[in-house]
Amino acid sequence: YLRLGWVVGNTGFLGALFIILMAKTITITTGLSMSSITTNIKIGAGGAYSIISKSLGLEAGGSVGIPFYISQTLSAALYIVGFTEGWLRIFPSHNYYLIAILTWMVVLTISYISANVAIKTQYFIMMIIALSLASFVLGETPETSQLTLVGNLEDVSFWGAFAIFFPAVTGIMAGANLSGELKNPKIAIPRGTMAAIAITLVIYVALAYLFSSRISAEVLRSNQMAMIDYALWAPAVIMGILAATFSSALGSTVGAPRILQALAAFKSVPFHRVFVQKNENGEPANATIFTGVISLIAIILGNLDALATLITMFFLITYGTLNAVVLIQQSMKIISFRPSFRIPRFIPLIGTVSCGAVMFLINPIFGYCGHRGDYSHLF
Repeated sequence: YLRLGWVVGNTGFLGALFIILMAKTITITTGLSMSSITTNIKIGAGGAYSIISKSLGLEAGGSVGIPFYISQTLSAALYIVGFTEGWLRIFPSHNYYLIAILTWMVVLTISYISANVAIKTQYFIMMIIALSLASFVLGETPETSQLTLVGNLEDVSFWGAFAIFFPAVTGIMAGANLSGELKNPKIAIPRGTMAAIAITLVIYVALAYLFSSRISAEVLRSNQMAMIDYALWAPAVIMGILAATFSSALGSTVGAPRILQALAAFKSVPFHRVFVQKNENGEPANATIFTGVISLIAIILGNLDALATLITMFFLITYGTLNAVVLIQQSMKIISFRPSFRIPRFIPLIGTVSCGAVMFLINPIFGYCGHRGDYSHLF
């Protein structure tokens, strides 16, 4: 809602299509790798951290689990900032920080009470998002098509645009992060993850085409809410922006504390005795509060594009390592690695290489530090 149109305005339809397909190549290979390994082991709580820890040991799991936790926490801040931008479109006189903090409080409260409550709200949110997409698709089509195939990259470099867009495809870990809550993660995670990747691929490509054919590049670059102005019923798109960002913020705020709790359970983080504790509802109470504090700081200090780029790098570290885990186990022909969902070896290979290559293209210094597992050079 808030960044795809801007990406199209800068890169054109073909550039945006390449960005979407490149991002989806990474998530498809990662989704397949994750689906394969979840049918081989009981991953338990912690999602990707649990997978990597049980496959490569606690040291490797911790080196990836911590940046993965940070990326999920910063994602919550990113989506709350996005929600606030949508809200201010409706009520421009409202105070930015007041709305952002109130939204943060609501998200944190729901997450603290119960993951089940958070999950149930997603069904209602999904209906709102579907309505908003339909409103834009059925909006007024210009008599003459102004399809912009190639953009001028006036506001950002190509890989900078990729970094800003990539968080839009990082929801594939939502099911794995809640692996401890699922009745049958071996079935639910592969089905849910791959279905979500396929559906969102179609939606993103269709939206990129509609953006480029209906709205000029200048408008897309200068007005990140342009989708509202070209919809059949503008309030539906506004509700969709609010619903999508709120839903994503809720998903990240529910998932991140469970990653931190899993890290604490294996004593991979300081104050592990504090973060491992649960409340009477079985929720990771202390981890949720700590996550909320970190996301609040990011909301107050953060910039939407800067947050998106940082989140992209941390997710690429996680996805690349997860693909590498499957590739190593396949190559070594470990007897215990007998997943019921088998994938060819080239899939995790493509995922591993793609993540590493894109990291270096976006930020060579970060890519070098991430490859070594050392982030001290960045601070």
